[in-house]
Amino acid sequence: MSDDTPDSLIPYDEIVQEALRAVVGRVLGEVQATGGTLPGAHHFYITFKTGAPGVSIPAHLRERFPDEMTIVLQNKFWDLKVDDDGFTVGLSFNQVPAKLDIPFSAITAFVDPAVDFGLQFQAAVTDLEPEPHDDAENDSRDGEGKPAATSEDGSNVVTVDFGRKK
Repeated sequence: MSDDTPDSLIPYDEIVQEALRAVVGRVLGEVQATGGTLPGAHHFYITFKTGAPGVSIPAHLRERFPDEMTIVLQNKFWDLKVDDDGFTVGLSFNQVPAKLDIPFSAITAFVDPAVDFGLQFQAAVTDLEPEPHDDAENDSRDGEGKPAATSEDGSNVVTVDFGRKK
């Protein structure tokens, strides 16, 4: 084998991520089937991207956790419902009940510390909506509205040579 591994035309990474997220769905589905009771000392830490498409959480939680949030399913949760795309669960935050809808695609980690089991997922960048931002202030313009510094081909790409030692 060589160091120059060709790019795969089969999206193995995506297939594996999807399969591992199905593990979370199956585990939660089994908990739902038992009436929402976790067996033995099992409990789950589930981390998810709060801004991912399909995530529905109360506004005060989204403000408090603008990027990522971890929930614990252990003793006090209710109305666990699992489908092919995600799950819905009721939890209490500072004695305030809340309903959370979380698609499996938003999950970045699943841990059951009772048996030292954990899964981590790559955040699917295409699933996340880009955050709004201000225009860059480093794009200076000349008096005619053109970029102040341009290369010979007319682009405003700057090349930096750090002078490698030979």
